[in-house]
Amino acid sequence: MNIDRAVQITYFLLRIVAGLLFIQFGGLILFGWFGGVPGQPGTPSLMSQTGIGGLLEFFGGIAIVLGLVTRPVAFILSGMMAVAYWQFHAPNGVSPVQNQGVPAVLFCFLYLYMAARGGGDWSLDALLRRKNRDIRETENNQASGTTSPPHDSPNF
Repeated sequence: MNIDRAVQITYFLLRIVAGLLFIQFGGLILFGWFGGVPGQPGTPSLMSQTGIGGLLEFFGGIAIVLGLVTRPVAFILSGMMAVAYWQFHAPNGVSPVQNQGVPAVLFCFLYLYMAARGGGDWSLDALLRRKNRDIRETENNQASGTTSPPHDSPNF
């Protein structure tokens, strides 16, 4: 296996695992999965800060898994995790290890990286980009009266 293929696979797996974890966090908040939020009698109002966080986690996690609008979704999730750290963890101690904010910090920077990198080669973003490119090339070829061979995509 060459290094490019290894990078594609590992980034794909990173995106999938991060998204699946966020779907579970959102499901815990919104639907009471895994016993619900500890210390809460039921599910929060969707318009509360916790409810909005649950919506972002659940639907943002789905978008991350699919690799759909990855950059803006990851940027929003990164910001959400920064807010979660500074609002809920930082007041409890200086170090993320001390204040139990390690997951918030890791997810914040993981999603910031995804916002910079995008969905990767194995994502709906890449598939849509390839489809749009093929449509534009077909339209340009028809306008100029030339044809080109179809593109084979070794990356998907």
